[in-house]
Amino acid sequence: MSLLAGKLGIVFGVANKRSIAWAIAQAWQKAGARLAFTYQGERLKENVEELAGTFGPDTLMLPCDVTKDEDIARVFAEVGQKFGKLHLLLHSVAFAPKDALEGDFLSTSREAFRIAHDVSAYSLIALARGAAPLMTEGGSIIGMTYYGSEKVVPHYNVMGVAKASLEASTRYLAYDLGPKKIRVNCISAGPVNTLAARGIAGFTDMLKHYEAHAPLKRNVLPDELGATGAFLASDGAAAITGQVIYVDCGYQIMGM
Repeated sequence: MSLLAGKLGIVFGVANKRSIAWAIAQAWQKAGARLAFTYQGERLKENVEELAGTFGPDTLMLPCDVTKDEDIARVFAEVGQKFGKLHLLLHSVAFAPKDALEGDFLSTSREAFRIAHDVSAYSLIALARGAAPLMTEGGSIIGMTYYGSEKVVPHYNVMGVAKASLEASTRYLAYDLGPKKIRVNCISAGPVNTLAARGIAGFTDMLKHYEAHAPLKRNVLPDELGATGAFLASDGAAAITGQVIYVDCGYQIMGM
């Protein structure tokens, strides 16, 4: 039997075929899950439509701005009508104004700080709150984070602070939702050449640095993140919750 046979899931954060969210969605679908997708605005609709369409013409696609509670409520109402229940949720959503990812952290504006935390961290809480009533058989919620949450990565700036908030939120949600058999975890991915990553100054140098210093002497592949996402969504991870799983070719263990 497929690892996720009969599971129903929703994916937030696909932007294009390079997205980590898309790698995990492909792994979930290959393992037997049936998925719904959301997209942020008309600009990304066509990309997501094209990708989601490869899973079948009736794949549910919904617009969602995660900063709007009414959008989130509508998404889960429609998912509830279509699926009846939910087992899986992927939160792969993060944003900070471009000027906050350049220069020094000291210059972060109050508004940039607010936006980064609202989109990148609070949205996990809002989405978990919307999904929980549909996860009547238990479930797995997965967020995407990065090493910049615990160590200084130049130019990652306010996003590192927002990711730290995301990881703390993961632990508190895991505690709240544990009695409902809903698990909440994060995957901390090594650098991957995604649309979001290109907004970070010096990203190409970051890729080279990881390749030179990680124990495996290479960068992580999207398929490997997909495999980890499938594992965390499966019964094989039934006793894992509130954790940050590093999938970065071992870079996180290094001191020098």
